[in-house]
Parts: sequence; structure tokens; C-alpha cells
Amino acid sequence: MDFALTDEQRLLKESVERLLADRYRFEDRQRFMAEPTGWSRVLWRSYAELGLLGLPFEEKHGGVGGGPVETMIVMEAFGRALALEPFFATIVLGGGLLRLGADEAMRAVLIPKIAAGDLLLAFAHGERQSRYDLADIATAARRDGADYVLDGVKSLVIHGDCADKLVVSARLVGARTDRDGIGLFVVDADAAGVSRRAYPTVDGLRAAEVILSGVRVGADRVLSEPGKAFPLIAKVVDSAIAALAAEAVGAMGAMHESTVEYLKTRKQFGVPIGSFQVLQHRASEMLIALEQARSMAVFATMMAEEPDPTERRKAIAAAKVQIGRSGRFVGQQAIQLHGGIGMTMEYKVGHYFKRVTMIDTLFGDADHHLAELARLGGLIAA
Repeated sequence: MDFALTDEQRLLKESVERLLADRYRFEDRQRFMAEPTGWSRVLWRSYAELGLLGLPFEEKHGGVGGGPVETMIVMEAFGRALALEPFFATIVLGGGLLRLGADEAMRAVLIPKIAAGDLLLAFAHGERQSRYDLADIATAARRDGADYVLDGVKSLVIHGDCADKLVVSARLVGARTDRDGIGLFVVDADAAGVSRRAYPTVDGLRAAEVILSGVRVGADRVLSEPGKAFPLIAKVVDSAIAALAAEAVGAMGAMHESTVEYLKTRKQFGVPIGSFQVLQHRASEMLIALEQARSMAVFATMMAEEPDPTERRKAIAAAKVQIGRSGRFVGQQAIQLHGGIGMTMEYKVGHYFKRVTMIDTLFGDADHHLAELARLGGLIAA
């Protein structure tokens, strides 16, 4: 696939990579994980100063006016650095829902705060029973006068522990798995009736269980048309998967580079182990898997704003299949070729593998999306 960046995109790539190279060494990441939020507020301010937090938003709201390619560039750089900050939760997920679903008045108030680094969002959508079905929502919303009242429990809300506002999906009408009848509500995280239980995830990030008990939300806090929010959710999740694919490519690239460097320096029988042909073959196979994933991540980025939801879904599902397969292969090879040190928490390669494993499961693993492709009649890789 022939894909060239513009001058502005190359400048963005160089800027974010330079910032992370200077300030996000593996030792820095370990220190950030120990902070109360589990990430660096100081770096979050640096992201805002660099314009990263306003990347996908319109300039009139304090944004940069970027698109999926710019998001891909940033997410790949974050994948290489194993960044912990809530860029994905706030800008890609929550910000995407606001950008596409909020009215002009809400966007004018909230988006400048996001771009300035003063407002954090989280998408409270998944539930214990829903697994990968985006329409499986038991959380209920009922009309009470001019307001809505929400009751339910949301699971694995990424960075839900530190969010200032939650974008909550809830069912207004219909059966639990109906696509119609779903609404989206912007809820203050400290509103009466909202409680959160925070915990770390296996990849070093943070998440929360969110309990909503009689939470009252004004009608001006509803995104999209009440009861018709599923297409918006599906579109934003497809864009989020494209962003995750780019992050996974960054992490896989770092694992490959680390492994090749280790093969060049680790000696056995008096020679670098990289001189053994069988290990050279395995490193080459890692590179092939990485480049396959990179091509599919670019394809997903190009299709992220496709107006035809079926064609967009096929492309995103195909990318998720390849990302899952490549991530597992590259990660397993990196661990094995590093030997015992690859299994230790003090060495970075295992942390990369944990992150790509989590990316595989977010919004559906490779097996789920393979079945989705078969259902949609899309191309299925061998």
C-alpha cells in the first residue's frame, strides 16, 4: 500500500516522537504508574501544549482539525512509548462521541476544555453480560419530567476512575440486545448516585466499575437523538479500533526492534545468538507479521470515516483480525527470543506483550471479528 504523509503530518510525527523519546523512557513509565492517577498530569499538559488533545476537533472549538491519519500517527507513537495517559479514553472515545453526537452548544462548552487538558472523559458502555455485543445494554434510562434517570452498572470503563465526565449508554426502550432504543448521556462523574470502583488493568492502565443509582441527567446532556444512538456508538467504536490498531503497530515495532538488538548483543558459545540462522528466520517472520499489521492498520485508518457502515465494518473487522494475530505472534516470539529476562516485570518486552494482548480483546478479539467477517461476507485471511 502506497501511503505518504504530508509535510504537516511528518512534522506532527517528529514532534510527538521527540517528546516521548525525551520524557517517556521505560523507567519514567514505571514512575508514572506509581502516581495517584497512574499516569503523568505533567505530560498531559505537554500534550495539550503540543496540540495533541485538540487533534480531531474543529479549530473554532480550540482544536487542530485533524483526521484519522493524525490520530494514527499519535497512537502509533504512544504504542511505542507504552503511554499511560487517557488519550484514547478522552480524545478518541469520549471526544469522538461529543464531536459527532453533541449539539453545537455542548461542543462549544466542552471541547475547548478537552483541548486545553482541563477535562477528562470516559465512555461507560460495556456491561458484565454484554461481552463484545455493542447493543447489549441493560442499564436503563427513564424519562422523569424534563430529565432522565439512569440506573445500572458499567464494567471496565477505561480511565473511568479519573474522568471528570462519563458518556453513558443506557436503554430507553426495547429488549436488552435491540439496536434501537439506546441513548447516550453526558454525566458528571461526581453526580449524585454515581459511584466508582477503580482498579489497575493487566497492561498497567486504569479502569473502573461504574454504578449508577437514580442518576438524574438533564435533556440538554443527551447526545444524538434519544433512542437512536447505536449508529453513533458503532461509528466511534470503529474509529477507536483503527486507533488501537495503530497503537498495536507501535508496540509491535518496539518489540521487534528490542528483540533484534538483543540478538545482536546476547552471546552464547562465544558468538552473538543473532548469528544463528534459525533465530534470524524467526526475527524475519516477526517483521513480516509486523508489516502485515501495519498495512491493515493503515487500511483501517483510511476506512474509519467510510459512510457505508457495512463496508466500514468489514474493513475494521479485517484489520482487527490481523492485529490480533500479528500481536500474538510478535509478542510470543519476542518473549521466547529474549529468554528468561523477557518474563520479568523489570524488562519492557513483557509489558508490550500485555498491551497488545489487551488491544486484541478490546471491542472484540480476532476470533470475534473473524466471525463478523464471515457474517458480513468480507474477505477472510488464511
